Amino acid sequence: MLAASHRYFHQAADVLNLAPKIREILLTPNRVIKVEVVEEADDGQLMHFTGFRVQHNSARGPCKGGLRYHPTMDEDHASALANLMTWKTAIVDVPFGGAKGGIDCDPSQLSRFELERVTRRFVDRCKEMIGPTIDIPAPDVNTNADVMAWIMDEYSRHYGFSPGVVTGKPLHLFGSEGREEATGRGVMYALEEALRDRGRDLSGTTIALQGFGNVGSHAARLIAERGGTIVAVADHMGGVSNEKGLDVPALVAWAGEHRTVAGFAGGDAFDGSEIIGWDADVLIPAALEDAIDEKNADRVRAQIIVEAANGPTTPDADAILHDRGVLIVPDILANAGGVTVSYFEWAQNIQQFRWELDRVNAELEKSMRRAYEAVRGCARDKKIDLRTAAFVLAIQRVGRAALARRALREKIDLE
Repeated sequence: MLAASHRYFHQAADVLNLAPKIREILLTPNRVIKVEVVEEADDGQLMHFTGFRVQHNSARGPCKGGLRYHPTMDEDHASALANLMTWKTAIVDVPFGGAKGGIDCDPSQLSRFELERVTRRFVDRCKEMIGPTIDIPAPDVNTNADVMAWIMDEYSRHYGFSPGVVTGKPLHLFGSEGREEATGRGVMYALEEALRDRGRDLSGTTIALQGFGNVGSHAARLIAERGGTIVAVADHMGGVSNEKGLDVPALVAWAGEHRTVAGFAGGDAFDGSEIIGWDADVLIPAALEDAIDEKNADRVRAQIIVEAANGPTTPDADAILHDRGVLIVPDILANAGGVTVSYFEWAQNIQQFRWELDRVNAELEKSMRRAYEAVRGCARDKKIDLRTAAFVLAIQRVGRAALARRALREKIDLE
């Protein structure tokens, strides 16, 4: 994944004619943190994990990014995702840099009490390197509001009341209205803008989704409410389809109870791997990375792809789809709704003032549509695709911020 994110970066850097030295500076993380996490399990045995936090760039503000609990978590993974967060925050123009991290544990094998102890130990190991003005974690794969609450509490034990140290907290612990659905809502706005580029709207548009977790389920619900037709949904255990449109609220309820869409009675079952080639106007990959690669890209039948997941399309697949005229809304734009509302939450914590839900959603819509418009404008001006345009715009914003912070004798052109 790190190689893929760098390849997309270099495509944009080529457009800007950036010198090799500037590319290296922009790609190199500010700091990489690796900590040992040792805790006692419920049965008295020792648990041993490794925690990671990569702070990629802080030119535009404190580092910001999720914490992922997954057995495959490692330094390269964290570096790739931190890199993407730097560009994502720049695209939606929030005052953050990029970070990412996590622990190489499997939460499904841990009790709730074990998970809390592991989380608190991780915070204890890296507490000096996070904070409301340094680095602000958030939920990611296998982490949630409860985990953020434990982080806030552990950090506050050392530094006093600090709700702004994390975002994605429970509402009753100074989280923000609208944060849980923010990424999915942002995906909906991005899809509406992409459809506008093709001269249509959600009404009568068919959508297939890969992944039905937090992002996928909220995106499906909101898109259906606006007139879109969700014809197929797949997850790691199976898929369900209905050419007339799935009953999304009922599917959300089923998945919430059974932790999968498989077995839902409101549609026909299918092998979840078939979702990539589903006959739909729009494909929304909302699971893990590399879902669309050079082996299955030729099966894609959708004319629009909105990347709700991080890194769901490999560079080789991206090139194949671009040559076929498929419009791809890249992840660093499409799923930026989460970090945007995380910024709103952080701002509320700093101000000690709570926003109403209507204000959160109105500000999110404004930010997402403004970001899409800026990327669209860059793509048209430079005659490049949306992904390259998103990286170009982000590199320009990060680079200009970095240059403004210090005087350099060497002239660097970011135009």
